[in-house]
Formats: sequence, structure tokens, C-alpha cells
Amino acid sequence: QVQLVESGGGSVQAGGSLRLACAFSGDTYSRYCMGWFRQTPGKEREGVAAIDSDGSTSYADSVKSRFTISQDNAKNTVYLQLNSLKAEDTAMYYCAATGGTYCSLYPIPDFDYWGQGTQVTVSS
Repeated sequence: QVQLVESGGGSVQAGGSLRLACAFSGDTYSRYCMGWFRQTPGKEREGVAAIDSDGSTSYADSVKSRFTISQDNAKNTVYLQLNSLKAEDTAMYYCAATGGTYCSLYPIPDFDYWGQGTQVTVSS
């Protein structure tokens, strides 16, 4: 079992920044993929960014150059830096984890574990 806890969401004005964190605990994978997703009511969940155990990253086109995913292995935490936020970035953001060597948003692998989410609200 893996436990994931997100934090760092909040309300900001357009153009602002936030940093989300996903702390993970429990069983560990030797090779893994960590992903950030977002979802708004009535819409499908969207993959935002992913990072693997080697630090290779993948981003959705809608957030490329604005969002950055990173990890701190010493703290068992994955971060998502959100810059130049837009109203359309408003969503519940979730982190997810899975084992293995494949890690990309194109296509998205099946993630085994999910956090509870953290809300990001961007006002224009």
C-alpha cells in the first residue's frame, strides 16, 4: 500500500503561482511513475505532468512551460510548481503513483494509488 497526501492548493489571481506537494509513504517501488492530474466537475480527469524514478518528465501541452514537476527523494515528496496561472487551471489536483518503467502522459499508464486532492482556484 502507498499513501499519498497532497497539499499546497489555494486561491490565487490569474498570473500568480502555487506549489503543490504530494507526500508519499508506505510500500516503495524500485522504479515508479508519479503523476499529477486535475479534474473539474462534469469534465474528464486530465493528466498534467508525470515524473519517473530517473527524473524524466512528461507534460500536457496545456501546461508546458508554465508548470514544473519535480521530486525530493529524501523527503518522499513530489512537487508541482504552477506559474502564470490562468482561470482555466482551476480544478481539483490529484497526485497518483504506480510502479514500473513506463511513465508518460501519452498515453497515461494505469495508476495504482491516488491522493485525496487539493483544490486550486484561479480568479481572473
